[in-house]
Amino acid sequence: MLRPIAAISGIYDAAVGLFLLLAADRLADLFGVPPAQPRVFSDLNAIFLLAVGTGYYFPWRDPQGARWYLWVMGPVLKGAGALTFLIDYFVRHSPPSFLLFAFSDGLLALLTLWALVASRSTRGSPQR
Repeated sequence: MLRPIAAISGIYDAAVGLFLLLAADRLADLFGVPPAQPRVFSDLNAIFLLAVGTGYYFPWRDPQGARWYLWVMGPVLKGAGALTFLIDYFVRHSPPSFLLFAFSDGLLALLTLWALVASRSTRGSPQR
């Protein structure tokens, strides 16, 4: 399960990063918020997402060797991102459309956590 999760997470982050880099104004309109000012803030977020998405190549290629990347970018980063979107929604009253990111990041964080834990328990099982 680690390889497909790495592929899905990499594509997800790279797609959002590309959309943010190439169409930040449209993305802001889609979510009902003003574009970032200055624009460099959305550009930096896009570059970050593209780098994270590119990094998923390594666990896709070698899931066991790059488990650390899946831990950091999955349960830790995506989990923190989901929590941040939820807190922002309830505390700062961000648009309900932000809950889409809370859901998608949270789902990927939980799926990654599940796959990491499950693969650890099967990795130590004796082969028959």
